[in-house]
Amino acid sequence: MPQPAADLLFINGPILTMDSARTRATGLAVSDGRITAVGHDEVRQLRGPRTEVVDLRGRLLLPGFQDAHIHAVMGGIELGECDLTGTTDRDEYLRRIRAYADAHPDKEWITGGGWSMESFDGGIPTRQLLDALVPDRPVHLLNRDHHGAWVNTRALEIAGVDADTPDPRDGRIERAADGTPAGMLQEGAVVLVGRHLPDQTPADRLAGLMRAQELLHSVGVTAWQDALLCGADGYPDPSETYLTAARDRTLTASVTGALWWRRGAGEEQIPELLHKREHLTHGRLRCSTVKIMQDGVAENGTAAMTAPYLDGCGCATGNSGLSFVDPDALKRYVTALDAADLQIHFHALGDRAVREALDAVAAARTANGWRDTRPHLAHLQVVHPDDIHRFRQLGATANIQALWAAHEPQMDELTIPFLGAERAAWQYPFGDLLRAGTTLAAGSDWPVSSPDPLEAVHVAVNRVLPQAQAKPFLPEQALDLGTALAAYTAGSAYVNHRDDTGSLRPGNVADLVVLDRDPFAAPAEAIAETRVHLTYVDGRRVHTARDA
Repeated sequence: MPQPAADLLFINGPILTMDSARTRATGLAVSDGRITAVGHDEVRQLRGPRTEVVDLRGRLLLPGFQDAHIHAVMGGIELGECDLTGTTDRDEYLRRIRAYADAHPDKEWITGGGWSMESFDGGIPTRQLLDALVPDRPVHLLNRDHHGAWVNTRALEIAGVDADTPDPRDGRIERAADGTPAGMLQEGAVVLVGRHLPDQTPADRLAGLMRAQELLHSVGVTAWQDALLCGADGYPDPSETYLTAARDRTLTASVTGALWWRRGAGEEQIPELLHKREHLTHGRLRCSTVKIMQDGVAENGTAAMTAPYLDGCGCATGNSGLSFVDPDALKRYVTALDAADLQIHFHALGDRAVREALDAVAAARTANGWRDTRPHLAHLQVVHPDDIHRFRQLGATANIQALWAAHEPQMDELTIPFLGAERAAWQYPFGDLLRAGTTLAAGSDWPVSSPDPLEAVHVAVNRVLPQAQAKPFLPEQALDLGTALAAYTAGSAYVNHRDDTGSLRPGNVADLVVLDRDPFAAPAEAIAETRVHLTYVDGRRVHTARDA
């Protein structure tokens, strides 16, 4: 019996199926939102009078990209605020802040962010710089990695933060020589001012999600895992925004929501998380993951390390970073969450945090046996060599943010000198993890860094930022192009439990991306020049580039 005509037909490949053999095809057919045939000239027989035909003309078709670690609603909201991204020039920051404040005279607070620590001496901007621009209204600007905030005097006054305010257990108030707040808040100290920000309205958040979704579809992202859902300390809760969009079907992407583990609480929050899993699972939204933030970031000395950070003279300090959750308690929590069939999404950046997370996964495996919960560790800036092999042994996925694996001032000035040569060589060990048999997934951490998967793939392969004039960063840890693309497709699909996506085979969901070229046919140095022409979700076009 002949197969019915396809709704959508791609011809004249190349088509990268992203199966285990990385096979290629020249034709692909879609009906009712799913792939019905993958092959060559025989696929053309599925053309009917109503079939939409896309002539690839040498452009590469591959599965839709999936971002395994992103903050989409946060990023979309920030697109409408004071945007300091795209530059490291301090004077440009000041110009933009003044311009934004002048353009929004009725705004109660000036909010936004995206500034880089490398732009200021010691990575610490001062409140006085903001006071000169906006003396009469509070200012709260998150830095690029969102682990710190730059605030003015008025914001500190509203929050009651002064020289006598103690540092919170999980953060630090940067101070001037006399003990008064300098204007920079690190980690948990961000909450001291952040809790006073005006509440965002549901309309604000929904608009942010729609802005984010449009941007992400434009760079080929068809699904993602939002790593900050449900009441993260000091951050707005976007969960109801996602639920609204899922119910009214304006959510075209498939989203896995990572429910926030409140690090000041314990097992008593698990019943609440289970309730949220049920309440927040609808249509394209599934909330079956719990995000545990185990440490901070290296550039401000809060990433948890197995040995102390160094000072400016290369001597050991008394600081080895912060473990936000007690390691023994972490084992109990992860074991209980795993037993409830909840996936764990760890923020683990320093080598001690990575080890603590892996120890917790090991405890869960011992207590519960192997369950299909697919734990994953995000960021992995510093991984001790002794722990590389444990990812495969424990079935833990390495969730990489490849854009960070390159020389730039934040790395060269604020990180490497304070890690020391040996430990600096353990950074972003993608190649070692792959060679050890680890499953790799990939994410952007947008708005911390660019949401464009192709930029990240460029760095994963070249270990150099696009257009940068720099030597490769630990080039022995580079990935080949096929592996980097697989991390952003099949690998992230695995993490997201979307087993009918991530590869192009009959029966799979037709989440697809057409690039403007075949990057395998060009030098590796040109990967970042590749652009997305077309993006499809369930076989329906959700993005068309102007030059497509």
